[in-house]
Amino acid sequence: MLNFLSSNPLSKNKKTIEKINSFYNIIKQYNNKELKKQTKKLKLILQKNQFNTTEIMPEAFATAKESIKRATGLLLFEVQILGAIALNNGNIAEMKTGEGKTIVAILPAYLNALIGKGTHIITVNDYLAERDYKLAIKIFEYIDIKVGLITNKTNYKIRQQEYKCDITYITNSELGFDYLRDNMSINQTDIVQREFYYGIIDEVDSILIDEARTPLIISGSAEVNSKKYSEAEKVSNNLIKNIDYEVDEKARNTTLTEKGTKKCEKILNINNLYNINNEWIKFIINAIKAKELFSINKEYIIKNDQVIIIDEFTGRIMEGRRWSDGLHQAIEAKENITVQPENKTLASITYQNLFLLYKKLCGMTGTAKTEEAEFDKIYRLSVIEIPTNKKCQRKDLPDLVYKSEYYKWQAIAKECFDMYKIGRPTLIGTTNIEKSELLAEMLDILQIPYNLLNAKPQNISREAEIISQAGKKSSITISTNMAGRGTDIILGGNANIMAKVELTSYIKKQYILNSNKNLKDNKINRLLGEIDTSFIKEDNIEIYIEKLINNDNLHKIEEKKIISIYNQILNEYKNICKKEKLEVIKLGGLYVIGTERHESRRIDNQLRGRSGRQGDKGASRFFLSLQDNLFRIFGGKKIENLMNTLNINDDTPIESIILSQSLNSAQKKVESYFYDIRKQLFEYDEIINSQRQAIYTERKKILESKFTRDCIIEYAENTIDEMLYIYNKGNKNEKNRILNQIFTLLNIKTKLDTNILIKMKLTEIRYFLYEQLRITYDLRENYLEQLRPGLIRKLEKYYLLQQIDQGWQEHLEKMNLLKEYIGWRSYGQQDPLIEYKNEAFNLFINMVTSIRQTVIYLIMRSRLIINI
Repeated sequence: MLNFLSSNPLSKNKKTIEKINSFYNIIKQYNNKELKKQTKKLKLILQKNQFNTTEIMPEAFATAKESIKRATGLLLFEVQILGAIALNNGNIAEMKTGEGKTIVAILPAYLNALIGKGTHIITVNDYLAERDYKLAIKIFEYIDIKVGLITNKTNYKIRQQEYKCDITYITNSELGFDYLRDNMSINQTDIVQREFYYGIIDEVDSILIDEARTPLIISGSAEVNSKKYSEAEKVSNNLIKNIDYEVDEKARNTTLTEKGTKKCEKILNINNLYNINNEWIKFIINAIKAKELFSINKEYIIKNDQVIIIDEFTGRIMEGRRWSDGLHQAIEAKENITVQPENKTLASITYQNLFLLYKKLCGMTGTAKTEEAEFDKIYRLSVIEIPTNKKCQRKDLPDLVYKSEYYKWQAIAKECFDMYKIGRPTLIGTTNIEKSELLAEMLDILQIPYNLLNAKPQNISREAEIISQAGKKSSITISTNMAGRGTDIILGGNANIMAKVELTSYIKKQYILNSNKNLKDNKINRLLGEIDTSFIKEDNIEIYIEKLINNDNLHKIEEKKIISIYNQILNEYKNICKKEKLEVIKLGGLYVIGTERHESRRIDNQLRGRSGRQGDKGASRFFLSLQDNLFRIFGGKKIENLMNTLNINDDTPIESIILSQSLNSAQKKVESYFYDIRKQLFEYDEIINSQRQAIYTERKKILESKFTRDCIIEYAENTIDEMLYIYNKGNKNEKNRILNQIFTLLNIKTKLDTNILIKMKLTEIRYFLYEQLRITYDLRENYLEQLRPGLIRKLEKYYLLQQIDQGWQEHLEKMNLLKEYIGWRSYGQQDPLIEYKNEAFNLFINMVTSIRQTVIYLIMRSRLIINI
C-alpha cells in the first residue's frame, strides 16, 4: 500500500482499494471465457439490488483492471484506482499529465455501463475521441461491453446505434448538437440520443469552464447584408481610436464617443445613429471590434477563403464554428473575402445547462483546483486532487520580467540556443500563431533546428509526430497552447509514434513515387528498404497503416512482412529512446519556457505540466515583458515605475517575490472577472433553460403520442379558458366581441345569439363551448378521414410541431434582444436579472398562448385537395 494513503484525505478509500485488489487476485486467474462471464454475473446482481452499484463496485473495478492488463499489459497503480473511485462518486479527479487519465475512465465507465442506460465519455476533439475509442475497444472486448464512437464524420443514421452502445466516446460539440437536433426532429425515428445518465468529461476544465462562455447554436440562414458590412468596414477605417471610439480590452468591447457618433451620422447621411429603426450601430460596432480586437493568426486564420476561429485555450482551429451577431461577417468584410449569410438562431443551449442534464456527472483533468469554487457552485462537482504515482521533480523557476517585449524575445531565443547546444529538450509555449512564427524566424537566424506546432493546417497534420519527438535530445519545439493535445512528451522520444510515422512516411513516399529503393544509411532505413509497397491500393495511407498495426488477423504475406518490419523498427526506436532518456535526465529533463502569462493560471499550469511527467526531472520558467497583455491590461504600471526607479537596463530582467505575487494577483482578478461573466451567463440561461425544458418536454410528448387528438382538444380548451378569463372582466360589448372571436377561432358555425350566452353563468358558457368544440372537431375529423384514413393524425402532429418550433425560434430572437437591452434597467435602480426573469416569463406566456391559438385556427380550417 502506498505511504500517502495514511495522511491523504483519500485514505478513507484504503479498505475499498484492498477489496478491489483481493477480487483482482481471484479474477486474474480466470481464463478469457470466465472473464467475459463477469459482465453477465454483475448485471444479475445489479438487477437483484435495484441497480445500486455500491455493492458490486470492487468486483467491477477488479474485472476492468484485469481486462486492461490483458489488452494493454498495463497494471493500474493504486493512485489510478483512487482516481476511478473519485469519478464514480461524481467528482472531478485532478490527475497530473502522464498519470494515465484515459485508462482511469475505463473503470467507472464499465461499472455504470452495467446499468444499461448508457455511459458517455466526452472529449474535446475528434482526435482524442478516436484515440481513446480504439484503446477502449481492445479492453472491453475481454468483458463483453459494446463501445461506440461519434465524431464530426459519423453518419447521422449510424449515430442512433452508437448511442445505444454500453459506452459511447463523443466530443462535447457533437453531444450538444445532437441534443438540439433531436429536439427539432419531426419523427420519433429521427431521435438518436437516449436520456443522459452517466457522463465522464475528459479535460473537464476546458469544456465546463473555457467553453462555458460560448453557447451551442443551431442556426438557419437569414438574408445577407454584405453591402452594409463592407460600408461599415469603410466607416470604421475613417474613425480614430481614443477620439472617435474607445476600446475596453478587458471586456473586449468598443464604444463610440459623441464625436465618433456625429462622424458616422455624417458619413452615412443619417440623422440619428441610435434610432430604434436604424440598424447601422450594430454594423459599425462590429466593424470596430473586427479592426481592434480580432487579428489574423491570433484569433483566426484564413483558410480556403474562409475565416476560421482559433480556440484561444487549445490553439486549435475550430472548423464550422462562427462568431454570432454579425461579428464573423464583419471580420470577413475586413479581410475582403466573401461575406457569408447571417444566421438565425433555431435552437441553442449552453454547455452549463447541457451537462446538468446528466443524472450522474464527473470529470478529469490535470488542472482544476484553481476553478474549484465555480465547479462547486454551478455544477455541484467537488475537485479531488489525486496524488502522483511518483513524486514530481519538476523545478518551477521564478519568472523573468523584461521592460520591453523586444528584449524578452531576444532572451528566449538565446535560452533556446543555449539549450540546443547542451542538448536539453525544450518546449516553448506561445499564445498565438503570430508569436510562434516570430520566434521561429529568430531561431532560423540563429540556425537552430526546431519543430513548430500551431493552428496552421500544415503544422496540425504533423501534431503527433512533433510531440512524440519533443522529448528527444537537442529538440526545440515551439507550440501554441498545449491543452487537450492528448499525446505525452516522453523523455528520449515516443518510440511507438516515431516508428509509426517512419513507416507511414516511407510507404507514402514509395506509393507516390512508385519505386522501391533500398536505403542503406542505417538499420531503420535498411529495414524499410525491404518493404514491398506495390500491392497497396489504399487512398489514405495513414488509415491503412493504423489498421495494419491494430489488426491481429492479417491475411496477406506482404502485410505480415510489413508488421514484422514495423516491430523490428519499433524495437530499434525503443533502444534509441531508452538510451536518449538517460542522457536527457542527466541534462535536467524537459525544459518548458512560457512566453506570456495567460489570463488563467490553469492554462499556465497545463504548459508547466508537460514537464516532470511520471516523476521525471524537468524545469519550467516564464519569460515576460511589461508590454504583455496581462501586464498592460491589468496593471503593469507599478512594476514599470519600480524598474524605472531602480534604473534597470532594458535587457536586464527582474525577478522577485513581489513581482510573482503581483502577477498571481492579476491572474486572479482576470479569473474572477471571467467567472462573473460565466456566472451571469448561467443565471440568465437558467431562466431560458426552464422554458427550453418545458418546450422540449411538450415536443417529446407530441412526438411519442399515437393519438394527438387529445393534445388538440387540450389546446382548444385552454384557449377557451384563457379567452373566457378576459371575457369575465369585460363589459357587454367586449363580451360580445370575445364570444365572436372564440366562435371564429374554433370555426363554430352554430347560429346563436351571443346575447343569450351572455346571460348564462361562466361555467355553463365554458361547458357549452367545450361541447361545440367537440362536435365541430368530430365533423372535421370524419370529413378528413373519408378523404384519406389517418390523415387527421398526421396533420395534427405536423401543425403542433411546426407551430412549437416556429414560436420557439421567434421567442429565442426576442430573448436575445431582451438580454441586450435589459442591462439599461440598472440605471433606473432595477435589478436587470429580476427584470429579465419577469419579462421572459411574460414573453413565454405570450408564446404559449400564440402557439395554442395558431394550432387551433389552422387545424379547424385545414383543407385538402385530392388529385385523382
